[in-house]
Amino acid sequence: MEKRIKALYIITIIAIMAFLGMQFYWLRSRYEYSLREYERALCDRIERCVDEYSEIRNSSSKQDVEDRQNKGDDEISIPTFSLSQQYGDSVKTSRTAKIMTYRYSAHELLGLKPGTPLSDEQRDRVIDMVQNRMDNPVDSSVYDASGARDENEAWIASKNVQTERKNPFTAAGIDSILAKAGIRSMINLDKSDTTVWKIKKDYNTSLFSPSVSLTIPYSQLEGRTATIVSHVNPFDVLPGMWQTLTITLIVSFLLIVCLILQFTTVLKLSRLDKLRNSFITTMIHELKRPISTLKMCISGLGNDRLTENGAIKKELLSETRNALDNLAAYFSKLRDITFNDVEQIPLNIQSINLHELFDTVDAATLRPSGKEVLIINKITADINVSVDRSHFYNILINLVENSIKYSGPEVKINAEGFETDGFVELKIRDNGNGIPSADLKHIFSRFYRGKASAGEQPGMGLGLAYVKLLVEAHGGEINVESSEGNGTCFTITLPQ
Repeated sequence: MEKRIKALYIITIIAIMAFLGMQFYWLRSRYEYSLREYERALCDRIERCVDEYSEIRNSSSKQDVEDRQNKGDDEISIPTFSLSQQYGDSVKTSRTAKIMTYRYSAHELLGLKPGTPLSDEQRDRVIDMVQNRMDNPVDSSVYDASGARDENEAWIASKNVQTERKNPFTAAGIDSILAKAGIRSMINLDKSDTTVWKIKKDYNTSLFSPSVSLTIPYSQLEGRTATIVSHVNPFDVLPGMWQTLTITLIVSFLLIVCLILQFTTVLKLSRLDKLRNSFITTMIHELKRPISTLKMCISGLGNDRLTENGAIKKELLSETRNALDNLAAYFSKLRDITFNDVEQIPLNIQSINLHELFDTVDAATLRPSGKEVLIINKITADINVSVDRSHFYNILINLVENSIKYSGPEVKINAEGFETDGFVELKIRDNGNGIPSADLKHIFSRFYRGKASAGEQPGMGLGLAYVKLLVEAHGGEINVESSEGNGTCFTITLPQ
């Protein structure tokens, strides 16, 4: 049976650990999935902020052009493209973007007086007139636009070059847009010798310090990029998982509790089975002694020769009474110990002198042969307590007999009693073997017998449980102080 329980104990622990491991793995996978979704959404927000910043820069550039046109002088950058293809084993296509800048006077071209405000229609007309001339550019820039998907992407890249010249992309500018959107980030502007067309996204899915890094080209043809690194707070990801976390924690808790309860139930049943077997074995052993004594005494009383001797007859009758008293004491303990509530125990309360009651216990205590027993009554002579005399006598006799039973050849028992703050305290101290610390918290349990006493002394483990039950029935409490090898002191506190 013990092997089965140990095996069940190991299996239960393995099952709990395996379940917790699986739950941790599942929750981590779920967290990583939620983190990726959060990081993708964060990247989209960053891209929208960059687009918003680009629109602000474009609007500022357009406003600058209008201001210069209204003043009289302006310049215009016009992109042109050339497409070439080379044939061989494969077709190689290359695209070249050329941006030419012209300087002109809008008012002169339109024949207007300088400073005259221009309408949108007049500005468009000026641009058409400049494009038709296409001569004498003040600046010409040529870029390799072969990486563009189509002419439209190359056109947008050319416009970005013009915007960068008129309104440069700054870290402070994009940081203000990101901060407005609630995104904290580190920004680094860089320029490479190669043309960058695509946005590069890097995800760092560390459990404790995740982050996203976006490399965004803002002037593709010039190789200008902005690297934006934003760290993710894991607690920002968890709110999106609260339902999953709550359900998982509740289910995990219930399953673990069920496993533990099942195992503890098996342990309790096993202990009860052991207690039952031990109790039955011990009870049979304990009851056999008075029964054997009775049988022997009855046989002696039936012998006419023995009964002719008055002393022998008296001794036989005394042994018979003692055996019957022992049987009655056992059954009395069994009866009282089966009550579910101390209030169910019938008590005949009366005022008893505690000093005199202990003297009665001293006189009735059996001194085993081979032991020298000294019982000292230091209880204050005028202390009276309201108790059931019979039950309280049983309490004291149990404590005194236990002190004698678990002591060496020289037994010394001191009983002290005094009144304090409306209570009566009774201390019974001995110089016995003491109680191991591992047994102290169990000694008042029913059928419990400490490892130090089990098998060495007869008993059913009911004595101290019986004492505690009766003390509580009187509205009091009992405590014990003991250390192995240094004796034991029981303290009974009763309301006065």
